[in-house]
Amino acid sequence: MINTSRRSLIKGIAAGSASLALPTPFVTRASAAARDTMVQAHSEPVTGNWDPTSHTILPQHYMELHVMGQLFRMPLRRENPGEVVWELATGQKLIDFYTIEYSLRDGIKFHDGKPFSAEDVKATFEYASQRNKTAPWYPGVCEVEVVDRLTARVHTKAGGFPASSFFLLASFLPIMSKSDVDDPARLKQRLNGTGPFKFVEQKGDVTVLTANDDHFNGRPILNHIRFPWIADASTRMLGLLSGEIDITEKLEPEQYETLVNNPRIKVSSTMAGENMILAFRNAKAPTDNPLVRLAIAHAIDRSQILQLMGPAGSKSDTFLPAVKFGSEAVPNYPQYDPAKCQELLAKAGFPGGQGMPELQYATSTGLWAKTKEYAELIVAQLQAQGIPCKLTVMETSAFLTAAFLKPGQEPYSHMIDHGFNTGSAEPNLFLRTMFYSKVGPVGGIFNGCKDPEIDAVIDAETNETDLEKRRALVHAACMKVAEKVPSYSLFTAMLLHGRKAELEGLYIYPNGSIDASKAHFTA
Repeated sequence: MINTSRRSLIKGIAAGSASLALPTPFVTRASAAARDTMVQAHSEPVTGNWDPTSHTILPQHYMELHVMGQLFRMPLRRENPGEVVWELATGQKLIDFYTIEYSLRDGIKFHDGKPFSAEDVKATFEYASQRNKTAPWYPGVCEVEVVDRLTARVHTKAGGFPASSFFLLASFLPIMSKSDVDDPARLKQRLNGTGPFKFVEQKGDVTVLTANDDHFNGRPILNHIRFPWIADASTRMLGLLSGEIDITEKLEPEQYETLVNNPRIKVSSTMAGENMILAFRNAKAPTDNPLVRLAIAHAIDRSQILQLMGPAGSKSDTFLPAVKFGSEAVPNYPQYDPAKCQELLAKAGFPGGQGMPELQYATSTGLWAKTKEYAELIVAQLQAQGIPCKLTVMETSAFLTAAFLKPGQEPYSHMIDHGFNTGSAEPNLFLRTMFYSKVGPVGGIFNGCKDPEIDAVIDAETNETDLEKRRALVHAACMKVAEKVPSYSLFTAMLLHGRKAELEGLYIYPNGSIDASKAHFTA
């Protein structure tokens, strides 16, 4: 009998990949055809609704980065997280507490040929800031004044938040054409932006883009990008090794360590703009009790999780990854402490876990690295403290359906783990979305958090216009969240990508989006 470990199996696959017949959920290309086409595999399905306000799905954000334009972008490099690269705007100026002005770049056209102007900024901000949007990126409703063709003033008084909120946030907001906003059916059917690549079609599980000949910063070198959805990490790796995929995301740690030594492949590790989170369903007993949530947090030995994650995880003692504004370690962040766990269980009325109903924990496979493995470890750690817990591992579509809380619907589980990656340094893209009661009808989108004390500290940091003062208030908000732990941050994710060695000129953002405007094949 031969025992084959997962690591040795992967090495065997790598060695024999040339002879494998790969399943083809994407378009197989002829070997000579395609030095002008990049195949970028992604791990999640897209929704089919291309309205940027209709989703929080990461692969659609990837495509939006290629197709849509922003007022500016933030590369979010750890050495300079505040760096701004101006795009559709050439500058921003705070006029007063509720007003920010954008100077816009001239000569830009949308992919349908219509010229870009302040009218498009007005249409985008006023439409996307409405409270009924699935994507809760805006702090509140906005009104936009068109000063002239290339000047827009965003007014936030009606939404009750400072205009300075857009100092960082605007780097994550795709600008739509007014004509599309005026025609919701057309907005849903395709992406129409000002970016380096144009949307062509969605064909089955493959999204197809083509180069924008008229991009203001020059035509891309590549002619086409194809995005196949391939849920299974092993299948994505096989596609990379066989040559049918040029770049793939979310390598498993063992895959990454194997590919490091493959001369045909280059791997990269990027600190993500997300922490991996254990969300407690705050409206479902017994995780509606902060004492129970804190007890669970103190039962989890995160050092063991990091050992399991290897290159795919980095230590974090706060809720914000290092690339977010205001991120720093929180002194009251719950640490592994079995004695404290037992003390809290007793205070909650469950001494030694006695009388506690069995907790349901839901996790996924294929969306993030090793979720099943570290969820199994967490369940074992909870059980060691007497906390009854059962794990359910879900495939991608079922998990995404269960993860988001819905009004009037009983949460699927007591706990669910997830990431949440956004392409901006703005901390409220995470703090408000996860912990602010007014972000949606259920509160926090994964945990259902509705806590007046947490609302108050988030309001305080949101309303501060001085960035250095705001930094301290963001830290205070994280400390308040750590007191109540509506969710618990396990570690900061590291983005592990593999690409063909001859594919150069890419920049990978911390949210996993890729700037391919200068990408090319060297051979």
